[in-house]
Amino acid sequence: MSKSALISVSDKTGVVELAKVLADNNYNIIATGNTAKLLSSEGIKIQEVQEITGFPEIFNGRVKTLHPRVNGGILMRRDNQSDLKEAEENEIFPIDIVCVNLYPFKEVSKNPDASLDLIIENIDIGGPSLIRAAAKNFKFVTVLTNPQQYPIIIDEIKNGEISYNKRKLLALEAFSLTADYDVCIANLLEKKLELTEGYFRTSIPKVKALRYGENPHQHATIFGDFYDYFESLHGKELSYNNILDLISAVELVEDLGKNACAIIKHNNPAGAAIGSDSLDAYRKALSCDPVSSFGGIVAFTFPVNLKLAEQLNEIFLEVICAPEFSNDAMEILMKKKDRRLVKQCKSTLNAKSFFKSIPGGIIKQDYDRFDLIDDKLNIVTDKKPSNEELEDLKFAWKIAKHTKSNAIVFIKNKATLGVGAGQMSRIDSVRLAKMKAREHGLDLNGSVAASDAFFPFADGLIEIIKGGATSVIQPGGSIRDNEVIDAANQNNISMVFTGIRHFKH
Repeated sequence: MSKSALISVSDKTGVVELAKVLADNNYNIIATGNTAKLLSSEGIKIQEVQEITGFPEIFNGRVKTLHPRVNGGILMRRDNQSDLKEAEENEIFPIDIVCVNLYPFKEVSKNPDASLDLIIENIDIGGPSLIRAAAKNFKFVTVLTNPQQYPIIIDEIKNGEISYNKRKLLALEAFSLTADYDVCIANLLEKKLELTEGYFRTSIPKVKALRYGENPHQHATIFGDFYDYFESLHGKELSYNNILDLISAVELVEDLGKNACAIIKHNNPAGAAIGSDSLDAYRKALSCDPVSSFGGIVAFTFPVNLKLAEQLNEIFLEVICAPEFSNDAMEILMKKKDRRLVKQCKSTLNAKSFFKSIPGGIIKQDYDRFDLIDDKLNIVTDKKPSNEELEDLKFAWKIAKHTKSNAIVFIKNKATLGVGAGQMSRIDSVRLAKMKAREHGLDLNGSVAASDAFFPFADGLIEIIKGGATSVIQPGGSIRDNEVIDAANQNNISMVFTGIRHFKH
């Protein structure tokens, strides 16, 4: 029985070489449209698909391969006598290789100016049908969906035949491709047609297996385009925990803006600051908690230069991330072979949704991108904050937003002095933040403080006041707000309500 290959590709890369090898190995080549024209122009003998179906391509190429003689030739079981008999009766011959890639729907959909009509015209119908049919019948049929697959198949054809294991792997790749294609179509049309989200759909390619997860006994794998955002310049491979802390650090400094530095440890800020220059910001951030900063992740919104690199080199840091490193800074920092140096290539602030897995599904929510608007701040005390205090309050509010709840943050001159995070009681977070400040010789007198959520009782606020803070920012909204405001007035401090909560779990 002679062998046949069906070739119908939008991406013509490598297809001529593949077809020549197939022809040299006695394959009958069936081709469609522009693929047929290209192969014929290269002197390769082909049959156009309409010669097989007895029916012309119609509707400007919308229908060309949807025919029993094509799909039957792919799906017929070569070891099933009933299939063989029906094939003979209907003049269907087996198709052994299906080489198809799809209309460039993804590329077209990325163009913000693409019309809905253009997008719909780039939804491939026949291609996925051929691919899925061939993948389903991988016991007998080889399916090729990507020019990168051609060289391996060419080698196998030259050596005699395509192995079952190779057909099996190619089938899985084919189903993954059509699944990804359908997800992309459904998600885009849902958005374009302004329909209510009915399903969570995703198809994200595997990038690599990580060395391990949170702990050495846990497996971990990274999927997607993380490395479009971050480029590893030097050091050991990023670990699971490195990646989570790196993202926390970068999201915080991007929220803080120009000349910002954040040092993250276990997903919480050990220190953060805005400085007059890069070195000033780092020194202020480090002074908050130099002990916890050891082994932490530091991120900047500005390039790392020689002077800063010399300071960074004085303690052990797992990861240093910046938009750029000067050559002399790299020379110094690369002396520690395991320390990771990471360049931030893209902003993280464009992501709109955040997901967490739960038993049986996921939770999706919007990212917390809320920013304070000055004229909507509610000063609820008799005393008003000074301009300097107000600037520090807004800075403190951003730090609290990126700190695990319950979060209490003391700030002065746009630098953290004490951070209390992740405590079951808000008053314990206050005590922890005060303890950390005292531990490192930092004076909280004249500082301001932020609380990520309201004070259920006045005791947390009183504990802050005892620490030396002169102004506090918090959401408000407690049934005991009046008691809390009275405590602030009695102690002659100012307090601002934001009306917005910033829990981070």
